[in-house]
Amino acid sequence: MSDARFDVVGIGNAIVDVLSHEDDAFLTRHGMTKGTMALIDADAADKLYDDMGAGIECSGGSAANTIAGLASLGGRGAFIGKVKDDGLGKVFHHDIEAIGVHFPTSAATDGLSTARCLIHVTPDAERTMNTFLGACTDLGPDDVDEDVVRASSVTYLEGYLWDKEDAKAAFVKAAELAHDAGREVSLSLSDPFCVGRHRESFLDLVENHVDILFANEDEIKALYEVEDFDAALQQVRGHCKIAALTRGAKGSVVINGDEIHIVDCDPVDHVADTTGAGDAYAAGFLFGYTNGHADDLAHCAKIGNIAAAEIISHFGARPETPLNEVVAAKLG
Repeated sequence: MSDARFDVVGIGNAIVDVLSHEDDAFLTRHGMTKGTMALIDADAADKLYDDMGAGIECSGGSAANTIAGLASLGGRGAFIGKVKDDGLGKVFHHDIEAIGVHFPTSAATDGLSTARCLIHVTPDAERTMNTFLGACTDLGPDDVDEDVVRASSVTYLEGYLWDKEDAKAAFVKAAELAHDAGREVSLSLSDPFCVGRHRESFLDLVENHVDILFANEDEIKALYEVEDFDAALQQVRGHCKIAALTRGAKGSVVINGDEIHIVDCDPVDHVADTTGAGDAYAAGFLFGYTNGHADDLAHCAKIGNIAAAEIISHFGARPETPLNEVVAAKLG
């Protein structure tokens, strides 16, 4: 993969995150299901924002977080996602380019405002999210930078973006471009409720377009409609080249044909916030995969686990300590 300009290009929702600490009563008052993501409209986003406590704002979005993690590891990343030419759009554009990520997507000059995700972290470190997708919903095939996809070792697709037909077309276009250029395609299932909405089309996408699948335990069980993780593991085995499945405190499991790697999690003294753990894991795994360790998937998973551990040890979904330093201290 040394001939690639980029290690990974991510395609996903370009979102500004707003994070605050809340108690369980706040979730109950607003009818939220803890640990999940719900889509809301602009009016609901404004009302919920007004009721939130003090928090922090930063550029986010699942695939964008993964590419930010890749950059923190020293990887070469690009990101494709739609923002509007407004205040939050300018914040997103500045933030992602400031960390060394190539961001070629043109901002919209009209239509919905830049997306935001309101993230409520409860004392048990669970995060519950309400997302107004805004300009993200306008991303389509014309926004896929063909040269960037062809120049990337892996094209990483965010499952959250699968709700709109134009976005689906953009995913398929990117996957076909990548494979035609001899590159690989990766997908994150993103959320069990997302899987529930799109199960059949996700199955088709995984089987026909995806080389590397990322999912947590709940997502992979939802994809195959089974209650047992081992049953889901056996089903995914034949549907894509590699499946990297995260299991929280149990670490992760990587499947590649008859090859199975069970990799322990990296220990954390205190779990502060689980926001972005899966995104960071994907960043670490793909960094290892595109930087000389494609034949050692257990090593890729170790980097992923280390990156995830750093993320959950503090508030927010972006690294506080450069991930290349954290990994070097752990693995040498």
